[in-house]
Amino acid sequence: MANLTFKFRKLNPQTVPQFVYMVVRFGRNDKVMCNTILKVAPKYWNFERMRVRKVVEVPMREHINNRLDELAAAFSAFEVEIKGRGQRLTRYNVEDFFAQAMGKRAASTGSKFHDFVREYIERNPTRINPRTGQIISEKTQLEHARTYTLIQQFEKEQRKGQLLDFEDITVQLYNEFLSYLQGRGLATNTIGHKVQTLITWLNEATTIGINTNLQYKSPYFKVPAEAADTVYLNKEELQRLADIDLPNERLSRTRDLFLIGACTGLRFSDFTTITAANVRDGLIHVRQQKTGGDVVVPFNDIVRAIWMKYNGAFPPPISNQKFNAYIKEVCELAGITEEVENNQTKGGARVRKIVPKYMLITSHTARRSFATNAYLDGVSPISIMSITGHKTEAQFMKYVRATAEQHARKLQAFWDSAADDVEPSK
Repeated sequence: MANLTFKFRKLNPQTVPQFVYMVVRFGRNDKVMCNTILKVAPKYWNFERMRVRKVVEVPMREHINNRLDELAAAFSAFEVEIKGRGQRLTRYNVEDFFAQAMGKRAASTGSKFHDFVREYIERNPTRINPRTGQIISEKTQLEHARTYTLIQQFEKEQRKGQLLDFEDITVQLYNEFLSYLQGRGLATNTIGHKVQTLITWLNEATTIGINTNLQYKSPYFKVPAEAADTVYLNKEELQRLADIDLPNERLSRTRDLFLIGACTGLRFSDFTTITAANVRDGLIHVRQQKTGGDVVVPFNDIVRAIWMKYNGAFPPPISNQKFNAYIKEVCELAGITEEVENNQTKGGARVRKIVPKYMLITSHTARRSFATNAYLDGVSPISIMSITGHKTEAQFMKYVRATAEQHARKLQAFWDSAADDVEPSK
């Protein structure tokens, strides 16, 4: 059950009437506050009962207390209704309750863009990804929440607070939204994630018959994207990571997890959660969390050494956020400090930076390193894709970070090998 209280933002001065706020706490750390528009001086407030004390100095005390009773009863009924529908309290539906209770918003009709998106986000914790049959990831849920927040800010700052409805989402509005996101200094691929999320909502709303405006299907309503300037670690650098003595268990565990990812091609969500149960006949069998596909990965010497180090197991998991911070420390200690160029479009402008290589290392670098090193070793892309889980060679090649010179040397090696197989003419 949620915890409902009535309180003041400030207690001083005690004699000056202040607004009473209705505060609802739920979940782990969720809290929503609403101004009841009722005022009373803190000195006349019963903090235990959370009502106005019976004093003649507050002639409106009965009205105030009755109104607080009504709000508390209304919220209790609202909470019962939400649970009866098999849903849970969220920041969005609690804010909706407040808005309706204070007369700021009519009851939800289910036919407006905001109503639809809020309900969509509320259902995310139990929403099933049709491709995998699993609940959508927390990362995706967070992306939906961030996109909705940006849309609300766009309405406030660019549309004078006017709420969007489905018929407003045109190509022209798409261009205005892109300009707004660029104005906030967001990177092109970050903007692309927001647009893709918006399209996901519109697709579902269209499928169930709520939306009939199909301008979002126009070729001019596209998802912005650019090839990211990303790095990989070559085999020599990976060996340096494996050989280095690290000062504490925190960094050692991060290094070991990264090496597992770089030697198996698994995603972070997979290489941090594999256990001894995934190992059969000397092979790692994994059902990928993102796609639901099954992959089988062989041990190499580095992974086998880590397996033995943890007594026939793998390192315990770590959060992605902490991992990305710690792996930079590890790579700096390993001397992966060469300066590299990083280009990215932010705010519509191309930004060029020269940074130490370790600053660009993240959990995803491990998977990229696997794909690139295997490709440069001459392993067939089809064989590599069977491990990485890519469905097309075009998707796979986006992971390969070989330079033009490396591609040229790979082609030269192929020609040399082909020439050796040709019988000289007599």
